[in-house]
Amino acid sequence: MSWDEMAPLLWAATGETAQMVGWSTLFTVLFGLPLGVALVVFDRGGLRPLPAVRSVLGFVVNVGRSLPFIVLMIAIIPFTRLLVGVSIGTAAVVVPLTVGAVPFFARLVETALREVSRDVIQAAQAMGAGRLAIVRKVLLPEALPGLIAGLTVTVVALIGYSAMAGTIGGGGLGDLAIRYGYQRFETLLMIVTVVLLVVIVQLIQSLGDVVARRLSHK
Repeated sequence: MSWDEMAPLLWAATGETAQMVGWSTLFTVLFGLPLGVALVVFDRGGLRPLPAVRSVLGFVVNVGRSLPFIVLMIAIIPFTRLLVGVSIGTAAVVVPLTVGAVPFFARLVETALREVSRDVIQAAQAMGAGRLAIVRKVLLPEALPGLIAGLTVTVVALIGYSAMAGTIGGGGLGDLAIRYGYQRFETLLMIVTVVLLVVIVQLIQSLGDVVARRLSHK
C-alpha cells in the first residue's frame, strides 16, 4: 500500500479516534467529577459523612474498574444499543468508553481532593462557608493541578481503550490497524498507525503536564 492510499485512511481514522475520545472525555468529566467529589464528601470525616452511601458508591466504582475494557464493551452491548440504537461504530463506542472511564477518573478525582490540606477546609468552615461553597471554592480550585493530571491520564487511557474498540468494529485507528495491518498484512500501515498513536499520546501527556505545572505554581 502506497502513502497516497494510506493517507486518507489514516486521516479518517484519526478523526474517528478524536471524536470517540473527545465525546467520551466530556461525558467522563460530567459523571466522574461529581462521583469523585461524592466519594470524598460522603466519607467519614468528610463534609457530609454518609458512610453507607459512600460504601455503595465505592463498591460501584470498584466493580467498574475491575472489568477489562474488552469484556465491558461486549457485556453492555444491549445497553449501548438501547442508548444510541446501534452496537458498532464510532457513536456506539462512546458508551462503553464512558462507562469504563468514569470509575477510573472518579478515583483520580478522589485522590486529588484528598491531597487538599485539611487546614484550608477548616479555615473555610470557620468563616461560615457552606458545604457546596467549600467544594466549589476550596476543594476543586485547590485540587485543580491534580485534577488536570488525572484528566490527562484518563484521556491517555481512553485513547488506548478506543484502539481496543477496533476489535468490535468501533472505528478509529485501532479498527484501521486490525482491518488492514492485521487482517490484510499491511505491515507498513500497522507501523504508521502505532507511531501515530504514540505521537498523539505523547502530545496529550506533555500538554497535560505543562498545564498541571503552571496551575501548581499559581
